[in-house]
Amino acid sequence: MKKKYEKIYGVKKTPKETLEQWYYLMQLGRIIDEKAPNYLKQAIGWSYHAPYAGHDGIQLAIGQVFDKETDHLFPYYRDMLTAISAGQTAEETILNGISKADDPASGGRHMSNHFAKPEWNMHNVSSCTGNHTLHAVGVARAMKKYDHKGVAISSQGDSSVSEGYVYEAFNGASREKLPVVFVIQDNGYGISVPKEVQTANRKVADNFAGMKNLRVIHCNGKDVFDSMNAMTEAKKHALEHSEPVILQANCVRIGSHSNSDRHDLYRDEGELTYVKAYDPLSKFRRMLMRYERFTEEELDAIEERAIEEVKKAHKKAIVAKDPDPESIHDFVIGEAYVSEKYPEGLPNGDEGETMKLIGALNSTLKAEFRHNPDTYLWGQDVSNKDKGGIFNVTKGMEDEFGSERIFNAPIAEDFIMGTANGMSRFDQKIRVVVEGAEFADYFWPAMEQFVDTSHDYWRSNGAFSPNITVRLASGGYIGGGLYHSQNIEATLTTFPGCRVVYPSYADDAAGLLRTCMRSKGLNVFMEPKALYNAPIAEAAVPEDFEVPFGKCRVRREGTDMTIITYGNTTHMCVSVAEEVAKEEGKEIEVIDLRSLLPLDKEGILKSVKKTNKVLVVHEDKVFSGFGAEVASMIASEAFEHLDAPVERVGSTFTPVGFNRILEKAILPNEEKIKEAATKLLKF
Repeated sequence: MKKKYEKIYGVKKTPKETLEQWYYLMQLGRIIDEKAPNYLKQAIGWSYHAPYAGHDGIQLAIGQVFDKETDHLFPYYRDMLTAISAGQTAEETILNGISKADDPASGGRHMSNHFAKPEWNMHNVSSCTGNHTLHAVGVARAMKKYDHKGVAISSQGDSSVSEGYVYEAFNGASREKLPVVFVIQDNGYGISVPKEVQTANRKVADNFAGMKNLRVIHCNGKDVFDSMNAMTEAKKHALEHSEPVILQANCVRIGSHSNSDRHDLYRDEGELTYVKAYDPLSKFRRMLMRYERFTEEELDAIEERAIEEVKKAHKKAIVAKDPDPESIHDFVIGEAYVSEKYPEGLPNGDEGETMKLIGALNSTLKAEFRHNPDTYLWGQDVSNKDKGGIFNVTKGMEDEFGSERIFNAPIAEDFIMGTANGMSRFDQKIRVVVEGAEFADYFWPAMEQFVDTSHDYWRSNGAFSPNITVRLASGGYIGGGLYHSQNIEATLTTFPGCRVVYPSYADDAAGLLRTCMRSKGLNVFMEPKALYNAPIAEAAVPEDFEVPFGKCRVRREGTDMTIITYGNTTHMCVSVAEEVAKEEGKEIEVIDLRSLLPLDKEGILKSVKKTNKVLVVHEDKVFSGFGAEVASMIASEAFEHLDAPVERVGSTFTPVGFNRILEKAILPNEEKIKEAATKLLKF
């Protein structure tokens, strides 16, 4: 038997001043909701508008129950009344709609109808439907760890529940017993796709009724009082039991999905008449008069006050300044940590303990966890007794720092990445390190969350920086085959809101990891797993060594040609250069990029101008590999200094095979690099 919720609110129970405020907010929202399409018709803006009419009861309730001092709210694109009920003004709502510079959500950077007010913990969310459920779970995890008395509220449509990451959010929240309220506003459609195509259950929340530690509440989202009672109970339960709640609100969608949709093409006249008859605002007005809480004249006066408020808001918003085109480069990525002692990322003659690459990573992680007690790490297999990940990079960390800071995650890469985004929202002092996948090739399920996270700082106009380091064991030469040997850095470097580093030696691994963990923003730390225990990657690591982003390192001086490389192939290139010097007397300079994004253009061009010949070598495929960007940059910015075409060596344009014979045929090696270098030297 389903647990009932106490009915605190009712037309007779609720104080008149509260009813007046609710009616005013509902009128205010509806006036703007109906006015929004006119801005588009007049070419003023609001090019995307998803009308909320028919969701009035539940949206009013979400905003009223939300406490900006303690809670975190993640509204979706149809949540206009939710935002207004939570305190967003009419002016702020219109500024968002017509994408003005003073739009509190994004300063005109994000789509209209994506409402937010970061200083109130009302978060700017993506257009990817329902993906913010994972962010709500992440921030709720932080609430629980910091003993913060509040709830995370995630609001979304019923069709978003078909997304895999929404299931991951529900599953993770129930497993960790987190104070999250997932509000599902069920209007029966996903654009034009009816509910029966989404799920076999008539009510999608019932798909999750069997989950432990998860309460499901149903309410009439068209009814103000039922919605208020249900929402109040949902928050109360989440707080008192530290458990997630799914609140499914039955609504109707009176209008089209958005201003780019024509619902008359898939809804018949009978249905359109039906949904208008169930208009929550009209019902609320009739109820207030039927129970003699207000006269018709009193309600008309409230409506007039709302109309005047919207007129004033329009006049202010319409003349507000537009975004400055010069600002597009602001807030692309959070502030990087700057090293004072090691500005070039070189040891400066410092001595340190000689370590293997894996030891350098492990010791640096531990040192940084001691340095910042608000640092957390999770992923798959990272905290199982004496095992620290499948490569033991995090070995011993749970013993020292405890399971509150080092813990395992479900085998759900999107969940790992999405909750990292959410947890970092709770406080900017928090630093999150995630083992994004056990192998870099398995990171693809997390890409939706990664992409969303990469533009969070820009999209929020600098209000939120996701301070996350994603560790990925990358590359081949281990006989791993598909999903254990591929390189993905060329894809990751196409996103402007992240940094990507790829060390080749233990000292650089330590220095780059420390810089990632101390910086703001999203950082990807690629680990060449074939070098974890390789003697050739050993180096003396100075204590607290730091390597800045965007600084390459000359691994071998030379005058006759430059080889630009990184990761596993760095050692091959150094070996080839030494061999060529002995055999032919030619001196090849080897540049270890270390940092791919940002890229050290100055360091690269300095070497090119000195040697006049360039070979770019990396483990990834030649076609569309990261080297293509390096070669293009050199051709564009140093063409007059070249005595030969820029050549490249990398993998064949195939997947990496499992059989060692196939792997050797596919991946670059010293023989292939030497052949290309010798040919280029003779050009």
